Amino acid sequence: MKNIRWLYNRLKSMSILELLWRIQQKVLQKSEYNKFFTVHKPVIEIPLSKELEKAEPIPKQLYINWNNSNYKFFNYIELLGGFDYQIYKSRWNAGYQTENEWPVEEFSYNITVSQREDIGDIRTNWELNRHFQFVGLAKNYYISREKRYLEELVCLFKDWNSKNLFLHGVQWTSAMEVSVRVVSWSYMYAFVKKADPDNKFLNGVSHGIKVMAGYILKHKARYSSANNHLIVEMFGVGVAGFLFGINKWIEIAVNTLTDELPKQNYPDGVNKEMSLHYQAFIMEAYGLMWILMKNNKMQIPVIWEQYLKNMSRFVADSCGKHGEVISFGDNDNGKILDFTGKKKNYYEYILQLMGCVLNVRYTEKKLMENICWIVDDKTLDEYYTKDLYNPPLVSVYDKGGYTFLRSEDHKLLIGFDYAELGFGSIAAHGHADALSIQVFCSGMPVLADPGSYNYHVPKKIRNENRKTVSHNTVYVEGTEQAEMLGPFLWGKRFKTGQNKTIQREKDVEIESTILYNGITHTRKIIFDYNRKLIVEDYVKGNGNKDIKQVWLIPDVQNPVLRNNILTSEMFSIRTDGTTGISNGTYSNEYGIQDSATYMYAQLHNGYIKTEIQIEE
Repeated sequence: MKNIRWLYNRLKSMSILELLWRIQQKVLQKSEYNKFFTVHKPVIEIPLSKELEKAEPIPKQLYINWNNSNYKFFNYIELLGGFDYQIYKSRWNAGYQTENEWPVEEFSYNITVSQREDIGDIRTNWELNRHFQFVGLAKNYYISREKRYLEELVCLFKDWNSKNLFLHGVQWTSAMEVSVRVVSWSYMYAFVKKADPDNKFLNGVSHGIKVMAGYILKHKARYSSANNHLIVEMFGVGVAGFLFGINKWIEIAVNTLTDELPKQNYPDGVNKEMSLHYQAFIMEAYGLMWILMKNNKMQIPVIWEQYLKNMSRFVADSCGKHGEVISFGDNDNGKILDFTGKKKNYYEYILQLMGCVLNVRYTEKKLMENICWIVDDKTLDEYYTKDLYNPPLVSVYDKGGYTFLRSEDHKLLIGFDYAELGFGSIAAHGHADALSIQVFCSGMPVLADPGSYNYHVPKKIRNENRKTVSHNTVYVEGTEQAEMLGPFLWGKRFKTGQNKTIQREKDVEIESTILYNGITHTRKIIFDYNRKLIVEDYVKGNGNKDIKQVWLIPDVQNPVLRNNILTSEMFSIRTDGTTGISNGTYSNEYGIQDSATYMYAQLHNGYIKTEIQIEE
């Protein structure tokens, strides 16, 4: 019954053109079942057209910096959720959250991957199958010329292809995942080719890349699904286009990326997904593509610089000097190209990437290894001479719907969200978190966002982490700001109202309003540029329902409630309403949960004033 209701709601979110396209996709899938699935072959053995068969790799067009000396040897992938790579390194279809495995003999399009509590979180599984380890081992072989690295790579490559036949199993259900794999295989090819030009192993790699790029073009995201997936898909096609000198693929990729910039982003630099992580994710695709285009003497569209400059400024304003990040909406720790397999500050990496293509730097830290492999020595030298962007104390993004505040000593970072729910008719990666606040002090979270944990298992957590009642905003009993219809699907949602920012010599005042289900919620915050934050909430149209402020405090702060005042060594939260606390959780990293305390403060006659004092 739930599946039927979800399907009904999903169909409602589609236009007639999208419905027709999806019917066309079903016809295509049926054709592919007969043409590809029934032959039971790996992607490296699927027949190519005569035109693609003739296309020979030109790895020099990927322009890897063979002079790079800033590297470490690859050892393992730091898998999502802390799972041990050595245990899972060839368990391509592991469920992770259970001992079960994803089916490998079923036709890919017949497999449901969403919220499969009987098997596991598919995003966790897909991380291994993006094949960053293939790039890492190929890099090791190039650096050392030690055969053991090549032997391990070939062994894993053959094993993966034997256990994940084309259109069999879950590794072929997402064109975006295939695209990330295309990128990994392309750079793997380049490293091995440089070290061992005549190795026959490369023939299968080359063949597989061409098949996968063709697959992506037939199944690229469109209509309501054309969000970050489409961007990454087209980047993968572009990489394959450069590798094989196929101008048609490059043209399709560049044109699509150019068209999507204004569709998916506000002019002030905020991505319409309302997720900082997904903004960074598509910026990685644009930055990497820019470098490939520049190295291949291609003109960069003017609109790219216009948008990416503003997008970079937004990401920089979201980040603090101690490594902290104000991140609203979904975050699945995804990345596109990785030579190391290790965790890194992804936002710093993206800002370094942008600093290489734009005329300004956004971070003072030394360039990461990934960057050093993909840009030339001249670009590396020029990078450190560029002017450094310094975020102001007040950063306002009225189009996108966010404001960031900093204390004068930059120890305090505050984010205020008055943005739309998310992108398009489904708002897939948004949360019902309007008018919520996050606060960091010296890199430590004071008021946190619940995060994503994981997307599918258990589905209850996915739902809880997106609810209004889980965020640092106001909750009207029994009334969410938006209607949750599925794990990546929203229905009726709040509307944003007027926003006002007044900057004075000693403080800044921001006021914003949202409307939903007959309720009007206005939040005013006043910040003194030092340590004091005052929050005032006004709610109308709630009837006789209870209303409460919600504050999510990580338990690392050891909060204690006494006389309606919540305190720790770092802060105090004082309200003029009756307060209470409960135990909860939050997630600062995909697949990992930490404990937290929720503080609730009752509004009286639709009003409450709260003072948050951060200690030195």
